[in-house]
Amino acid sequence: MASQNVAEFLLERLKAWDVTTVFGYPGDGINGIVTALGSGTGPLFVQSRHEEMSAFEAVGYAKFTGRVGVCLATSGPGAIHLLNGLYDAKLDHVPVVAIVGQAARTSIGGSFQQEVDLTSLFKDVASDYVQMVTVPEQLPNVLDRAIRVASARRAPTAVIIPADVQELEYSAPGHEMKMVPSSLGISWPDVRPDMDGVRRAAEILNKGQKVAMLIGQGARGAAEEVKQVAELLGAGVAKALLGKDSLPDTLPFVTGSIGLLGTRPSYEMMRDCDTLLTIGSSFPYANFMPQAGQARAVQIDIDPTMIGLRYPYEVNLVADAGEALRALIPLLVRKEDRGWREDIEGKVTTWWDSMASEAMVEADPVNPLRVFSECSDRLPASAIVTSDSGSAANWYARQLRFSAGVRGSLSGNLATMGPAVPYAIGAKFAYPDRPVIAFEGDGAMQMNGLAELITVSRYWEQWADPRLVVVVLHNNDLNQVTWELRAFSGSPTIPMTQELPDVDYAGFAASLGLGAIAVDSPDALGSAWDQALTATRPTVLDVRTDPDVPPIPPHATLEQALNTAKSAARGDEHAWAFIKEGLKIKAQELLPGHRK
Repeated sequence: MASQNVAEFLLERLKAWDVTTVFGYPGDGINGIVTALGSGTGPLFVQSRHEEMSAFEAVGYAKFTGRVGVCLATSGPGAIHLLNGLYDAKLDHVPVVAIVGQAARTSIGGSFQQEVDLTSLFKDVASDYVQMVTVPEQLPNVLDRAIRVASARRAPTAVIIPADVQELEYSAPGHEMKMVPSSLGISWPDVRPDMDGVRRAAEILNKGQKVAMLIGQGARGAAEEVKQVAELLGAGVAKALLGKDSLPDTLPFVTGSIGLLGTRPSYEMMRDCDTLLTIGSSFPYANFMPQAGQARAVQIDIDPTMIGLRYPYEVNLVADAGEALRALIPLLVRKEDRGWREDIEGKVTTWWDSMASEAMVEADPVNPLRVFSECSDRLPASAIVTSDSGSAANWYARQLRFSAGVRGSLSGNLATMGPAVPYAIGAKFAYPDRPVIAFEGDGAMQMNGLAELITVSRYWEQWADPRLVVVVLHNNDLNQVTWELRAFSGSPTIPMTQELPDVDYAGFAASLGLGAIAVDSPDALGSAWDQALTATRPTVLDVRTDPDVPPIPPHATLEQALNTAKSAARGDEHAWAFIKEGLKIKAQELLPGHRK
């Protein structure tokens, strides 16, 4: 058998772990790995325009597959660029392995060019596992552990390989002292609950009269069990933002998102419930949970380090969501009084009617809610949806009605700008036969999205289904921060910090050979969506939206909305416009027939 070097063995080992795609950017710190990739025998290499995008693409791939995402970067600045995407993985509990180069061993410690103490750099973001490979025999156990730890902890890990080590002849660890042989594969256990805890949980839930459920991404694989429990308990089900695709919005008892970006039915259910069951969620905002002492509560989570947080739960079950619910279901007694459930279902119906009405409110020129509403009516059953942070996240959370089979995600806990397009690219490489839709504010589009359209243009012909729709909310304003200034600081907008240069996003897309549709009229939205969702190539939907349509929280009363607008309007050149739009939007929710 011909000898192979460390870089070649690395790629062979990744393929043995069923890693099919590596997202990265080349540099001389990984020349050995790049050379090995050139042989064509390793995983598919996807070149982004920036290492941060490589990390986001790996996160998107991992979020939508549940498998480890892998990103690759050179030493020094390339490794540094990965950090934001890796922190996104860390905070959203996503398995990602970062493989990075390093200066040659002979130069480390000598202030050589691009030398950075990478072990220290990654010490926090990859706190579960970060190691540098200094001899060939070390590589199998370091890479294998990085993959296993990332999978087990649902966290980013990092493998650092100096440039000279990559080109050394590979030698396997031997059968001798201080060698660490390693092996491939892992069989995961079913994490089953303690039955005494299950019985105590059932007792609490059976005694409740007004049961609320809160689910997150940890409940995604237990949708049928969640439905059964909700039916038995006569409960409504609210969803944390990362759990938006864990249960279809088309079910009448699903109240939708919770929190500042959430729905009124979710807010009111938490406000009025006497019992809470949380499944697979570490939703952080206690002010949107029931008041302390208001509700008896049970939590189910597979991660013992995240159990018992956010609320004073009486029972904390560490288990897989499906396993715990299957054990719980036989012990639950169906509630015959359906008044609480019927009230929730009535509020949910009213909410969606209100959302439809709010989307149709006139704006200048296009109401951003309508961009999402028109999409929601047309979402393909197999669609994958990504959203950026900022104002796009508001309408993603409230306006999109996911049916069974639709997947969606965004940067939940880091809430960083710029991941929607690279997430979408990661999703397309994971599922090239599924349509993908990315929602972007124009600030995020200018920050990251425009450059990654080049990546889309390079690879899209490899995808079985070419549909990737990038929707730009084109309002020339950093809109979420503008509203935060107004609502939280009582400050007028600051044009020199908030205004964005005007860019022809559709024109840029067309210059790359992508589909391009510019929309500046609400009546053109429906046909634009139809065109984009039936296109034979990726398409940018460039929609001129009104920056003065406010993202009013679900708990805000009409009086509060007025007071906020009045206080924020001091010196704000858009004062009358956003007061008027806020009144029109809120009025739809408060009109007779739209409130129960």
